[in-house]
Amino acid sequence: MGAWRPGRDRRGVRVTGPARPDRGDRPRGGDRSAGGARWGARTGVDRRGGRGGRPTVDLPRQAAYQAIAAVHRDDAFANLVLPAILREEGLFGRDAAFATELTYGTLRHLGTLDAILTAAAERDVQRIDPPVRDALRLGAYQLLHTRVPAHAAVSSTVDLVRSVGPGATGFANAVLREVSSRDADAWVQRLAPSMETDPVGHLALAYSHPQWVVRAFSEALGGDLGETTRLLIEDNERPPVHLCARPGLIDPVELADEVGGAPGAFSPYAVYLPGGAPGDLAAVVEGRAHVQDEGSQLVANALAVAPLDGPDGRWLDLCAGPGGKAGLLGALAAQRGARVTAVEVAEHRARLVAQATRGLPVTVLHTDGRTVGQDPELPEEHFDRVLVDAPCTGLGSLRRRPESRWRRQPSDLPPLTRLQRELLGAALRAVRPGGLVAYVTCSPHTVETHVTVTEAARRSGVPVDFVDARPLLPAGMPGLGDGPTTQLWPHRHGTDAMFLAMLRRG
Repeated sequence: MGAWRPGRDRRGVRVTGPARPDRGDRPRGGDRSAGGARWGARTGVDRRGGRGGRPTVDLPRQAAYQAIAAVHRDDAFANLVLPAILREEGLFGRDAAFATELTYGTLRHLGTLDAILTAAAERDVQRIDPPVRDALRLGAYQLLHTRVPAHAAVSSTVDLVRSVGPGATGFANAVLREVSSRDADAWVQRLAPSMETDPVGHLALAYSHPQWVVRAFSEALGGDLGETTRLLIEDNERPPVHLCARPGLIDPVELADEVGGAPGAFSPYAVYLPGGAPGDLAAVVEGRAHVQDEGSQLVANALAVAPLDGPDGRWLDLCAGPGGKAGLLGALAAQRGARVTAVEVAEHRARLVAQATRGLPVTVLHTDGRTVGQDPELPEEHFDRVLVDAPCTGLGSLRRRPESRWRRQPSDLPPLTRLQRELLGAALRAVRPGGLVAYVTCSPHTVETHVTVTEAARRSGVPVDFVDARPLLPAGMPGLGDGPTTQLWPHRHGTDAMFLAMLRRG
């Protein structure tokens, strides 16, 4: 362990390596005029407001605040804005890990934090000025979910409020001191409905998910509230980084040795990365591997390994952006003398697919996958294997995209499920008789899974048989259900909640 110096406290964030003194209650480094001007111009934060021109809040907290503010102000995505902020501020190592923990932790626990702040402020949190509100959320997260000392969390947040809302410093100090008067469990006990009388409401507040999402999870899990609780807990944990070792280009054991990771538990191509910036790895830069959740690898590979009679040289990825599954299918196709047609309707995502599949036998089409039979490059009854990774609510990846749980609404379901049925219908037109279609969503919502696939098959006008998907996944995987479809889960399998249905056209 690193040595401790007097007067400095532990920061208390789960990071690897020897512990270092906490910098939460003192300014960090000297002022950088250019960086301060850039950051202040975007957020209104005065970084040089302290004595002697020193920044009033340390850079990791500033970076976290900036990311959280961008998510709420600009509808930005944390996984896109935070890396850019970290680069601009020159943060890496433990400082970057601290900023990342604060950003994602605050966003994951937002619903519970807002309920607690409403009680502590004695006013609806939505009535608090947005910049001050985001600063209070960041401070409350530190008080309730990290080992940051209370005085450091309060003083650094008040300094932040002084920069973004100078007239609210006294208010912020009083609210945070009230928050610090109880731990997280005590706040939940005070504010959450009874588990006996309102289990969904209790779980929603206790584990910071919208009630409609908790209800959907519970329904997909057969009403098992204990298992629903385990899923919600897992959703609030920091997810591991999974790499896909592209078959024929690098062996997963070799990749694990190269990056200091470990081979995955289920996918034959998965490698678990302990941390760092995966986009900077040589194997990723060179196209020998890519970042991809193990569940996504499993469902794409299931399509490739499913038994098929007759020709097997023409594969189709009907919703290919941003290209992870197309990259894996392309590498598998290269080994088997097949070619993949990858379709993506959004131009910028089509470019991502082209980048992700460079050097592989993949043709990228920038078009709408529903135009099968109208587009000469998408003829009917032409393809042997078809993947439909349909646009969905993304409820299966909330641990990776925490802001999504607060943006999605039940009203999003009707247009999404209509699109899902149309795409699956197009896939059933595109596949030849005897060919296979894999329908995949990163959501466990039954309306997006069982209802959509059943309705689309019924309306397709062609004979369709369900193939049992369970044998297409690695032997020994637990909790795959009764078939023929299957659902992966974060709390059961350590993957995103991917749904898989395998259909054979008659």
